[in-house]
Amino acid sequence: VIDHPKYQESKRIAIFLSMPDEVQTEEIIKDIFKQGKECFIPRYKPQSNHMDMLKLSSAEDISSLALTSWNILQPSDDDSAREEALAGGGLDLIFMPGLGFDKKGNRLGRGKGYYDTYLERCMKHPCGKPYTIALAFREQICESVPVTENDVPVDEILYEDC
Repeated sequence: VIDHPKYQESKRIAIFLSMPDEVQTEEIIKDIFKQGKECFIPRYKPQSNHMDMLKLSSAEDISSLALTSWNILQPSDDDSAREEALAGGGLDLIFMPGLGFDKKGNRLGRGKGYYDTYLERCMKHPCGKPYTIALAFREQICESVPVTENDVPVDEILYEDC
């Protein structure tokens, strides 16, 4: 990931805080800060499909985040001091999680459409849609995954031996 040309050229990067069953992102987050890039993480709104990407000030900032009922660390709802990526300069790159992927770039998420909805908002931003890279285990690559017209395919899927 760290040697990937899109990562190298990106300045504003959104990345998920990994759950135990996902590709671990902690070292990538540390590298984002080490290289002087800006790091944004998701804040999901429950009972909706709305998500914002909020700026982290450092890798250590993660320890100050609240744990949701889904066991995900994210900025609290009353945390209004953080920059939302689309309120500023947009994003260059989004690293995306998922449960399954096919080689056409289709992604099976957790069913709420958070990333698809966020990418639709990105497309309306003056900076446009960021490049999207899904981080996956080889076992998550399928022949096909179910998609709807609202699903936005990822630009690239990185997995072991891809």
